[in-house]
Amino acid sequence: MTTPPRGRLQAELDRYWTALTLVAWLAVSAWYVGHDWNMVRWLSLGDTDDNMRLMQVRAWLNGQGWYDLRNYRLNPPQGFDIHWSRIVDLPIAGLILFFRLFTSNAWAERLACGIAPLLPLSIAMLGVAATVRRLVHPLAWPLAIIFLLGTSATMLMFLPERIDHHGWQLAMLSLTVAGLCDPRPLRGGIMVGLASAVSLAIGLEMLPYCAMAGAILALRWVWDAAEADRLTAYALSLGGGSAIGYAAFASYANAAMRCDALTPVWLSVMVAAGALLFVMARVSPASRAARLTMAVVAGGVIVAGFVHFFPQCLGRPEGVSPELQKNWLDNVREAKPIYKHPFRLGFPIAALPVVGVVGVILGTWRARRSPALIGWAAVALFVTFATLMLLWQVRAGPAAQLLAVPGATALGFVVLPWLLGHRNPLVRIGGTAAGFLIVSGLFAGLIIKYLPVDVPNAYTKRVNRSTGNCIRYTVLRPLNLYPAQTVFTFVDLGPRLITLTHHDAIAGPYHRNGDAILDVQHAFGGSEQQAHAIIRRHGATLLLLCPNMAESTNYRARNPGGFYDRMAHGWVPDWLTPLPLPKDSPLRLFAVDGAKQPFQQRAAR
Repeated sequence: MTTPPRGRLQAELDRYWTALTLVAWLAVSAWYVGHDWNMVRWLSLGDTDDNMRLMQVRAWLNGQGWYDLRNYRLNPPQGFDIHWSRIVDLPIAGLILFFRLFTSNAWAERLACGIAPLLPLSIAMLGVAATVRRLVHPLAWPLAIIFLLGTSATMLMFLPERIDHHGWQLAMLSLTVAGLCDPRPLRGGIMVGLASAVSLAIGLEMLPYCAMAGAILALRWVWDAAEADRLTAYALSLGGGSAIGYAAFASYANAAMRCDALTPVWLSVMVAAGALLFVMARVSPASRAARLTMAVVAGGVIVAGFVHFFPQCLGRPEGVSPELQKNWLDNVREAKPIYKHPFRLGFPIAALPVVGVVGVILGTWRARRSPALIGWAAVALFVTFATLMLLWQVRAGPAAQLLAVPGATALGFVVLPWLLGHRNPLVRIGGTAAGFLIVSGLFAGLIIKYLPVDVPNAYTKRVNRSTGNCIRYTVLRPLNLYPAQTVFTFVDLGPRLITLTHHDAIAGPYHRNGDAILDVQHAFGGSEQQAHAIIRRHGATLLLLCPNMAESTNYRARNPGGFYDRMAHGWVPDWLTPLPLPKDSPLRLFAVDGAKQPFQQRAAR
């Protein structure tokens, strides 16, 4: 008997879902590279972290040691140690070396920065597809991928030029949720453990999610002793994977007892947690109460040990001074709860996570009498936790949206077919479109465009425009007309400056660069004499300003009459000499003690 075309298509979608997902990823990647080609062409690394990532890769390719992550182009000559690892450097460096075979180094970097962020998207798509296949339906994965591609915050982390580590951590998060609901205990436990270990070796941003995933697996074992094999696999892969990640990727600086990366502090916690979970799983008493007692005791041991051995890590992991925390860290917008952000920003971020929570709760309820219940419950806990994280920091938005996709898919897989099959054509067409927009969370982005809420005023638009203009490739490259030297400029401009020019800078927005950040703040906010002394102490021979850049507005607001505020009003001290830049440049450049240094003549040669 011949299989009907529709049945044949469904069979192919089920059988070749992995290959088809990768084909979809290739098509999406090609579209994004083409669509964002101007960003690739002009090396539009808009975030400071993306610029620092490229600088880290450059230093490695130019001979800097594997474990030496000190950046010598900021705060020269000593530089500063960044808290990252080499894991994310590998694909970027590999792509640069590959493209060097066919083109110049400059174009090799451009192409690598355009393509590298899309690599972890393939893993994220596979993880999401696997999750919905296990929980919703074997044919639900195309809808999940469509919903994923429609996310506003998550997809920003995978777009060309977004070469920092967030995309890779989101990819590991997608594998974590797939492992939580994997019907094969050993495979699921290993997947969660290794994904957590890799994520922690990259950075600690996902530590709360890793801890929650481990707690969920422990709860699964408490509820059902048959989950011992899953817990065993997780314990060994978490502890072993963390140890391998530390040995292979932790920098020299991360060998210290610091709290902001996978240092001996967190390595000890992961290995100890893995060992205790392994013992629990192997003993695995028959009584549920006994298993719960063991889990509580193990958790207490980990907490007590952490408090006793690492008291320095009980506060903020960055370990910065109170002044820097007050003047900088506490004002980082992405570190604030979502309810402290404008509705225009928060609503589109939160819409899909809320839909996702509703979907996983509904899915768990529908599966209450099926073997899939425990998988649904695990994912429901994880998704709800991720959504609640928005109440802590809005930077949790990409993770919350990613984890909301399975719940949204569960809703869509029920609601959309019903609407498509409705007799009334108005419901069938209009209802399906409306249902898709609501379930996918896309309605929030569409509605907010037409709501007169938190509309940016003229001042905000001017600041945003100035901030964007001053980091453009064509704006900063003319600075190379002047000989390489140290430039004193804003903290947020430092990483972009050293990426696009041959000059060095003083500071970037990184907590291990804290003393230099404070020096920049004290110089721009203090008196003329204080600014002059700080600039000279750092050996800077150029001063670079970007009027109306977001950071500059802080100096004017906090320190009226201070050094930068006076310069913003047109005053120039006698120890600064204005230097020429292209006619339409938004920058202002000055020579420090310029009478002693003929910059223009040297630049002209």
